[in-house]
Amino acid sequence: MIIGRVRKAHGLRGELVVEPITDEPDAVFAPGRRVFAGTVSGQPVTPPRELTVKAASPFKGGFIVKLDEVADRNEAELWRERYLFARAEDLRGLGEGEIYLHELPGMRVSLVTGEAVVEVVGLYELPQGLTLELSRAAGKPTVLIPYDRVVTSVDREMREIVIDPPDGLLD
Repeated sequence: MIIGRVRKAHGLRGELVVEPITDEPDAVFAPGRRVFAGTVSGQPVTPPRELTVKAASPFKGGFIVKLDEVADRNEAELWRERYLFARAEDLRGLGEGEIYLHELPGMRVSLVTGEAVVEVVGLYELPQGLTLELSRAAGKPTVLIPYDRVVTSVDREMREIVIDPPDGLLD
């Protein structure tokens, strides 16, 4: 599971400025926790490269993270824009009605009336909240919908989202 994205190097001792992509950043970036290296495209590196969090502190909406395996600024610069991962079993399980963001693309979308809209083709984390990009019938442009105000239910097993958009949103 993606847990963060390295924004840039910080200081001279190999610290990284990390944007957390998790609901529990304090636990995920706690000293001694294992994380795994990823690429700039959001894929885990192969073979897996395990990293250990040495220290972390809050910094401008993110964290300054020191990894045991990153020794200095020169090495830290190589981590810019790369993702960090954790194993699902190392994270808190999902609660009732929760879903991982990476599971949303490709899910089928239907209206509360049962009419199919098609599927989620993208998602955006905006200041106003999570926004889903939905495909539509051939030839029609995609449409953006606010997750919190329109989604009524999500079925992870069936990979289906039910929405109740206000009149005109899908026109």
